Amino acid sequence: MSRSVLVIAGEVSGDTLASGLVRAVQARGEEVRFFGIGGEGLRAAGVEIIHDAREMAVLGLAEVIRRYGFFRRVFNEMLALARERKPDAVLLVDYPGFNLRFAAAARRLGLKVIYYVCPQVWAWHRSRIGQMARVVDRLLVIFPFEKSVFAGTNLRVDFVGQPLVDAARAARAEPLKDMPWPAATRVALLPGSRRQEIERILPPVAEAAALLEQRCPDCGFIVAAPSEDTAGWVRSVLGRTGFRPRRCAVVAGETRQVLRQARAAIVASGTATVETALMGCPMIVVYRTSPLTYLVGRRLVKVPHLGMVNIVAGRELCPEFIQGEARPVAMAAAVEPLLRDTPERGAMLDGLAAVRTTLGEGGAAERAADLFLDELEAPRN
Repeated sequence: MSRSVLVIAGEVSGDTLASGLVRAVQARGEEVRFFGIGGEGLRAAGVEIIHDAREMAVLGLAEVIRRYGFFRRVFNEMLALARERKPDAVLLVDYPGFNLRFAAAARRLGLKVIYYVCPQVWAWHRSRIGQMARVVDRLLVIFPFEKSVFAGTNLRVDFVGQPLVDAARAARAEPLKDMPWPAATRVALLPGSRRQEIERILPPVAEAAALLEQRCPDCGFIVAAPSEDTAGWVRSVLGRTGFRPRRCAVVAGETRQVLRQARAAIVASGTATVETALMGCPMIVVYRTSPLTYLVGRRLVKVPHLGMVNIVAGRELCPEFIQGEARPVAMAAAVEPLLRDTPERGAMLDGLAAVRTTLGEGGAAERAADLFLDELEAPRN
């Protein structure tokens, strides 16, 4: 029997995770038709894309406010489509600002709601924990500590594993690729994947790299960009940054290879810190956003660390440089001991190994697909 599922993955990272689940469902020979919001990964998996995830990517409160009309139109369009097609389930992937509201609306239509990747309600808006329990039928989480967040609610929560574990294992098994490292001591720079992130984060990171280059004559840098579009933004920002390293290359689509070969990394807070940990590369964590977004976020965020690698570790394993603390001098000083065989480097390598153990053995997409299909067959609560 053919079934249909409305999927909403409004960011590149969510599109990657959703496409892994969809492919795992297809590998089981199940006849499920997916349609909705996604990117290249879901499109390549045969999903009918109504709106591209690239249209939906925003960073910061100010941009959300500026584009409110667009998001409201897309929301109403997708809700009308759900009402018209009556899918067997709605699969929502992360993207909480949009998807939590859509979950409530879908629930009112009598649709089953499956949520993959837990919104960070444990970090901000803990009041939404109860809301999620009321409007979501099943939650599939990718960090082990997230399951306990919903203890005491009736929501069914399953830890499926961290999807990046499989990707990192595959990358470590690949032959080493020639990368354009301009010097022997290799430092990776990961300033984010969105244009706004790169505009705010890359200039102080580049200045920190230039200071390291002065102190360590054999230092060379690669900025790892996830795509050619992102690489173009990186080159543009570097071209406008007065104090930047002379020995610096930009590489697109080879982030794991770059991290595998790097001695240390400067990484924008987010999923990239987990990827860096899985590749065993010591790092510092940096983040800068608009003053308005930071002011609001500082009032809402209730966790002691921002970098996901540190949240998983339960301590500040990797030094964090957030907003005004993202000063080039301080960042360069924190990276320097990671480039040599120092106690700081050894302690961080041990901590990263513990993080990798915590994240499990892989197989997340397959487990997520099994639980998704199980919930698809189950009666509505």
